[in-house]
Amino acid sequence: MTRVILTYADYAALPADGRRHEIDEGELSVTAAPSPGHQQVLVNLTVVIALHVKQSARGTVLVSPIDVILSDTTVVQPDLVYVASDRAASISARGIEGPPTLVVEILSPSTTQIDRQTKMQLYARYRVPWYWIVESQRREIEFYGLAGSVYRPRARAAGEELLRVEPFADLALSVSSLWT
Repeated sequence: MTRVILTYADYAALPADGRRHEIDEGELSVTAAPSPGHQQVLVNLTVVIALHVKQSARGTVLVSPIDVILSDTTVVQPDLVYVASDRAASISARGIEGPPTLVVEILSPSTTQIDRQTKMQLYARYRVPWYWIVESQRREIEFYGLAGSVYRPRARAAGEELLRVEPFADLALSVSSLWT
């Protein structure tokens, strides 16, 4: 049996059914829409980062659903994406074409393994410099930086900690503010 390889054109033709569609090397994956709790954490994080980015005029912050087109056969929809000014040309009418500066995934029960393994490897393969994983259940964030071809842990924060991490070393991020 021949394996069907989906392309961006196939992906773009998928129905808008309220689920998240992504393709990794031509293979389709579908997950349910995020929960309200997941979306509240996303809104809180987006507000903090978007305000910081806007005040410092250093790029663009976008949230899912936004297509990040890493190749013709790899299209993902991270929860939050930051594109630094030096990568602004990658933003097109179709989405973000090429690796953004930062990708943030907020774990859900149905996506934990995908976000921690599959997507982490995928983002490293396509050279996304920074990857954050938000663990709502444990109320913590893990921060990773690309080192060669793999991500290395840079920091982990929980509770009342104020953290300064790349690509926003000048932003004091209050982790506890994300859960309220």
